[in-house]
Amino acid sequence: MSTVTTRTYHDIRQALLGGEELALIDVREEDPFAQEHPLFAANIALSKLELEVYARIPRRDTAITVYDAGEGLAAVAAERLLALGYSDVALLEGGLEGWRSAGGELFRDVNVPSKAFGELLESVRHTPSLAAEQVQALLDAKADVVVLDARRFDEYQTMSIPGGISVPGAELVLRVAELAPNPTTQVIVNCAGRTRSIIGTQSLVNAGIPNPVAALRNGTIGWTLAGQQLAHGQDRQFAAVSDATRADAAARARKVADQAGVSRLDREALAAWQADTGRTTYLFDVRTPEEYAKGHLPNSRSVPGGQLVQETDHVASVRGARIALVDDDGARANMSASWLAQMGWQVAVVDGLSAADFSQAGEWQAPLPALPQVTEIGVGQLRDWQQAPGTVVLDFTASANYVKRHIPGAHWAIRAQLPQALERLPVAERYVLTCGSSLLARFAAADLQTLTQTPVYVLEGGTARWIAAGEPVEAGETHLAAARTDRYRRPYEGTDNPREAMQGYLDWEFGLIAQLERDGTHGFRVLS
Repeated sequence: MSTVTTRTYHDIRQALLGGEELALIDVREEDPFAQEHPLFAANIALSKLELEVYARIPRRDTAITVYDAGEGLAAVAAERLLALGYSDVALLEGGLEGWRSAGGELFRDVNVPSKAFGELLESVRHTPSLAAEQVQALLDAKADVVVLDARRFDEYQTMSIPGGISVPGAELVLRVAELAPNPTTQVIVNCAGRTRSIIGTQSLVNAGIPNPVAALRNGTIGWTLAGQQLAHGQDRQFAAVSDATRADAAARARKVADQAGVSRLDREALAAWQADTGRTTYLFDVRTPEEYAKGHLPNSRSVPGGQLVQETDHVASVRGARIALVDDDGARANMSASWLAQMGWQVAVVDGLSAADFSQAGEWQAPLPALPQVTEIGVGQLRDWQQAPGTVVLDFTASANYVKRHIPGAHWAIRAQLPQALERLPVAERYVLTCGSSLLARFAAADLQTLTQTPVYVLEGGTARWIAAGEPVEAGETHLAAARTDRYRRPYEGTDNPREAMQGYLDWEFGLIAQLERDGTHGFRVLS
């Protein structure tokens, strides 16, 4: 039976500098993680460990080191990882404080490796940019300009530059020629802050497109701080491109990938990578989710390229692993790979695929351990029970989903904080657990049953089934049994952030280069 050992800050640092595979996992909720963590720490909250870990750390003998800030979560996570079949599990000696006291650099926010790389990229390449006031003047003058929003479509819809078009990052090189066919058209790339606009703009520069191109300096944050109005609910999107445009974009992207040292794999070489039990290989399809659902390579995961570059740690949580990328046009995989290579990953593009290779349809399904055995009830049973006192409903969905809508009277809770939540709940004759689908609720039910003699049930099909049955819902923070620490509120999200928070976020980004230098483990190299 494997046992939990310890690793020190110096052990982790040595492994990072040596390019060894490792997973440094912060098992706290996202908000405390975002307050401070090591550069290459990945956040897999104890609350969702079983739902995420098999995809994010696929090789069971990966060297995993878990930590917390003294809450006791890491020890629980380590034992749970051993039970899930992982054999090389260690606690970080001293936890977060041990890292700090040993001289380790700590970073704020989320997706920090990508954001820090973006700042380094701009400082080295002097990525062209225009201030919000300059872009507004161009729009006011009805100049020949096109604004391309490099974020996800849902982010674009929340708030965007008036007249902007949604073109998530990896799509830029593929789509730009038909969105700005006149080579004199000024192309502006924006995101909410800085990273995706810098990388998107530099992608177009690296690909050698003929148009003048610039990032919107500081994104929608800069736009807001300049006192300019954002649009809400826009739905402008790119259209299909011609074969000639696709071929030209593929050639441009391949040239950049070759310059970055991206490897090439055919199906046989990919199979050899995947069969190598001594290395971790991630296989990501970087096309749009809609394209992936229509047909994809078996065992590939849908991770649109722009988000992969922005949120690498969310999906490739083993630093030092290998990443193989797939598309069906040669542009998106090569451009995405060029950035991952510069960010220190061993990355390859799978070549020579035909339509027949994209043989599996449907959405990606996360690999899961065996689900706990629970007692389920239907919507009708819960409705009947709620007519009388004694039934306490616990909802483990994301807090943002709970606030949007939940079963009337349901209490929102964080799975890893169940003992504390129980102290805040009314006396129950029975507990009924739910979440969006009741998948997470099943694992929470097993935990709760060890803490109480009160019967525990799970709502079959979760809150989604309740809503589909036409049952009533309520909204707001009506019954919180835990603080909403499950998600860090990004200062560039939403439409109601204080100006001070937005400016503070920009100031933080500007300071990342100095932090990278102090940390010294990043391994980034920017193409000249």
